Amino acid sequence: MKRIAVVTSGGDAPGMNAAIRAVVKIGLAKSWDVLGIRKGYAGLISGDIVPLGERDVSGIIQLGGSMLGSARCTEFKTIDGQRKALSQLDRHGVEALVIIGGNGSQTGAHALSQLDFPVVGVASTIDNDLYGSDITIGVDTALNVSLEAIDRLKVTASSHHRAFLVEVMGRKCGYLALMAAIAGGAEAVVIPEQETDPESVTTELRAAYDNGKSHAIVVVAEGARYNAEGMESYFQMHQERLGFELRVTRLGHVQRGGAPGSYDRLLGTRFGAAAVELLARGKHGELVGLLKGEIATTPLAEVVANIKPLDLRLLELARVLAL
Repeated sequence: MKRIAVVTSGGDAPGMNAAIRAVVKIGLAKSWDVLGIRKGYAGLISGDIVPLGERDVSGIIQLGGSMLGSARCTEFKTIDGQRKALSQLDRHGVEALVIIGGNGSQTGAHALSQLDFPVVGVASTIDNDLYGSDITIGVDTALNVSLEAIDRLKVTASSHHRAFLVEVMGRKCGYLALMAAIAGGAEAVVIPEQETDPESVTTELRAAYDNGKSHAIVVVAEGARYNAEGMESYFQMHQERLGFELRVTRLGHVQRGGAPGSYDRLLGTRFGAAAVELLARGKHGELVGLLKGEIATTPLAEVVANIKPLDLRLLELARVLAL
């Protein structure tokens, strides 16, 4: 092995830069050349590939986002796009690729692996919905951003005796919403994995006020059937009957921004280093993740074939704690 490349793909996540830094530094320590692919798979297809040295990754560990940039790329989903990518890797003399990203990114990694190119994936997505890792890069920071917002909203909610709904990211996965609800002491939580109708939320909010609470917080995952838009519409239509209004705050991409916390800096560093060590041992076609507290690998074929389940026992815990 003489030359490897690293790319970040899909949604950015706090801690990606820590992983890039580790890949570069560990690769250079092995006397390898390390190249960076800018703008994700789109940059790989177009050949936007640059050499990376120690100074290039100095001072990036505390930065959010990805210093290489990222982008969605429909063309890469096609065999022609993948062959264009392989052609660029061959042109630049790249012998192996480290791909940092979530489900879509690792699906692309598996596709390249199936074309007999050495690839190692690194688990990175704030949604925490990637099979093969108990927690992924960016989750902890995104969760703490959500908690800060909930804590701040509680102050004004208590002052005005109002109910607030906080929508967090998560597409089809309710992990962030559920964890934020538990850690933030929310009165109700709505996730895609278990449908919750607005009337059930109304009952939980009324119970909170009947129990003497001065505020009520509902945390909703953006991918739920009744997300912020659906809940807001329902409460507006039935405000007279319900007797109170629901104020809505959508956190959106705020959760991705900002500096990664210590956990994500360490996780990104460990994952990036492990990816290079895996290649050094001649192994590839694997995802680097964290399983039962230890750095572990899972075949990319398993990663793309499986859906990571959410522990719904925690949903019951959230409901009990909200009483």
